[in-house]
Amino acid sequence: MRRTLPTSEEFVKGIRAGDRVVLGKAITLVESARSEHHALAQEVIGHLLARGDRAESLRVAVTGAPGVGKSTLIEALGTHITREGKKVAVLAIDPTSSLSKGS
Repeated sequence: MRRTLPTSEEFVKGIRAGDRVVLGKAITLVESARSEHHALAQEVIGHLLARGDRAESLRVAVTGAPGVGKSTLIEALGTHITREGKKVAVLAIDPTSSLSKGS
């Protein structure tokens, strides 16, 4: 049985509400290669940007050889930030992965 995707309005409402499930589905939607997903993703992004949903955010990239402490650093930073009452999202990418080809 095929699951139906949320509408663009449902995506926008969920993202604005901080719904992690909806945010996860939105990330998957944006990464999808299917043309109908691309169109819906563009619609969702358009709705978010049209209303000025541009909260201040900090983006940090962490790189390094295996075993140098990247995950430990990310955990420490995340713990510190969440203790200040802020939200954290981590997008981990392995550019050497033959399975995901860098995602």
